[in-house]
Amino acid sequence: MPFELPDNLHPDCGPVAWLLGTWQGSGHGDYPTIDSFEFGQELIFTHDGRPFFHYMARAWVTDANGEKVRDGAIETGFLRCRPEGKVELLLTHNTGFVEIWYGTAEGGKLDLTTDAVARTETAKEYTGGKRLYGNVEGDLLYAFDMAAMGQPLQPHTWARLVRA
Repeated sequence: MPFELPDNLHPDCGPVAWLLGTWQGSGHGDYPTIDSFEFGQELIFTHDGRPFFHYMARAWVTDANGEKVRDGAIETGFLRCRPEGKVELLLTHNTGFVEIWYGTAEGGKLDLTTDAVARTETAKEYTGGKRLYGNVEGDLLYAFDMAAMGQPLQPHTWARLVRA
């Protein structure tokens, strides 16, 4: 699906402009402390002309046929764009986490690492992560590595999404 740059795009948002819109697809999850799983996901990036995007994502666990089994993670926040491809990401999660990420964007790639993680009293232990988003043949591919539950940073979820 073709994509056009919005007229009111803030110049600092240029390196991540390709993310704007709604993305849908499926992915896989794994971690030493849980069973492997398949999921469906929708990501939405919107803007209003200021130097940030609003981000919202929701996921649902699927069975072997791709049918929804139950609702999964929800996260929302702001991708704040700075000069020269530097970015900040502020995220909140329905599972009781708040994160601050820093990173860079260039050439259809967004690379982020956590700087701070805070959690509620009832949230599971989670200490940090790394996210990589890429524009691959017009699709959005991403990988999320996580350090949690006493485990070192390692792959947790990955997916391929298409523009809706």
